Amino acid sequence: MTGAVAGSPSRPLPRERNARVREIVDAARGLLEASGSEGLTMRRLGQALGIRAPSLYKHLSGRPALELALVETGLDETGVALHRAVATSAGDPIGSLLGAYRAMGLANPELYRLITTGTFPRTELLPGLEAWAGQPFYRVMGEPYLAQALWSFAHGTLILELDRRFLKGSDLDRTWRAGAEAFTAARLGLVSGLAL
Repeated sequence: MTGAVAGSPSRPLPRERNARVREIVDAARGLLEASGSEGLTMRRLGQALGIRAPSLYKHLSGRPALELALVETGLDETGVALHRAVATSAGDPIGSLLGAYRAMGLANPELYRLITTGTFPRTELLPGLEAWAGQPFYRVMGEPYLAQALWSFAHGTLILELDRRFLKGSDLDRTWRAGAEAFTAARLGLVSGLAL
């Protein structure tokens, strides 16, 4: 989601997946959230579905294809939430965007990790999906490097929150608000600088 650029890409249509593949991906998502990435194995997934693991390969070519489906699902859902947050924000688009981003990550921590840490299947992704999902960061900042900085703040803060790395007693709501205020001030500075 770091590729925020100018323009307004449209939402790519999700890949066509038959009902059985959607069922497999949904089960994998539940297993991922319950057991983490290490616990997401084809054997465990087969057990969760009540089938033998080799039967899964009739529908998906292996774990990389399964992870790609999960990443695309997560990026699509996150993009929908972020675009909605920006479109419906009432005077605080940056705060709304950060709130939606945080909520998606806290609700789906292992899916969030799969999307944002380690290797990323960028070349295999549905074309345009990553840019579309990250576009709200550009929309609220109006400048690509500030958009990347905002995403970096959101990602770093969320990972630290998920990993419980903040000091005990930290008011994380206040931390997120401070970030929103700082980026709002940066955005206003950019706008006033352009007006000169």
